[in-house]
Amino acid sequence: MAARKTTEKSNVSGEELLKYYRDMLLIRRFEEKAGQLYGMGLIGGFCHLYIGQEAVVVGIEAAAKDGDKRITSYRDHGHMLVCGMDPKGVMAELTGRIGGYSKGKGGSMHMFSREKHFYGGHGIVGAQVPLGTGLAFSDKYKGNDNVTFTYFGDGAANQGQVYESYNMAELWNLPVVYVIENNQYAMGTSTKRSTKSPNLWERGAAYGIKGEAVDGMDVLAVKAAAEKAIAACRAGDGPYILEVMTYRYRGHSMSDPAKYRTREEVQKMREERDAIERVRELLIGSGQASDDDLKAIDKEIKAVVNEAAEFSKDSPEPDVSELWTDIYA
Repeated sequence: MAARKTTEKSNVSGEELLKYYRDMLLIRRFEEKAGQLYGMGLIGGFCHLYIGQEAVVVGIEAAAKDGDKRITSYRDHGHMLVCGMDPKGVMAELTGRIGGYSKGKGGSMHMFSREKHFYGGHGIVGAQVPLGTGLAFSDKYKGNDNVTFTYFGDGAANQGQVYESYNMAELWNLPVVYVIENNQYAMGTSTKRSTKSPNLWERGAAYGIKGEAVDGMDVLAVKAAAEKAIAACRAGDGPYILEVMTYRYRGHSMSDPAKYRTREEVQKMREERDAIERVRELLIGSGQASDDDLKAIDKEIKAVVNEAAEFSKDSPEPDVSELWTDIYA
């Protein structure tokens, strides 16, 4: 396998393409395992899986540098894994154990890592948008060239606080990339039924914010768009909006029967648009990896995920005294 060979179609090295493949596959296998643990009763509360949307966060993070920040909604496990958070700590938090990133007290929707510049995981729809804007304001105030990625969904795009944030971000030229993960369904409501604007990113025009739509099922397209948006922010020409058109294969959460769309619709996306399969075909078609190479990667990732699951089962539950830690008053 010639790891550094490039192709005209991908315009990236085999090494980079393999990394994107590995990162996306880690998210998918991790989320599949999380779904299993939820079914076994080991994960309680809400659990929102990222299966199908992997190319969004992998493409964005491929263009990031150390020091950049990220904040997102409750569909957050993929964002944690790609920014370098330990799968064992993430899974332990999902199962409410002391070995988790928030000592088992945050669960699926509320874990943080200041070390990895990951600021949540937020359960209130749209709440992370003004917070992400504030993170960007902090960097602008400090005079560095860091950028904040503020992720939210098509449902949150209709929240008023989003537009208050847009106004302030443009007024102060804040280095924030607003990433709208448009998976076409806000809980169970199609965007066609809930949103009059055909393009959510164009709403930023009222505030003078530039943006564009991008194919969220193509990790290379997302990376290219992210590089453009990040460059604008680092040059002091932020903010920027990326509407990333993606699709989730599972329900809104684990408790969602997803009866608002047909099985055929989901299957068609899986068969024709799957982001991981697209990169797999690129790697094999260009001779940058063989089928055996990719099977070996899958085996390695499954081992990592299984280790994370075992760690989460073995980690003890928090002591009752933890109820009184990490609080303001």
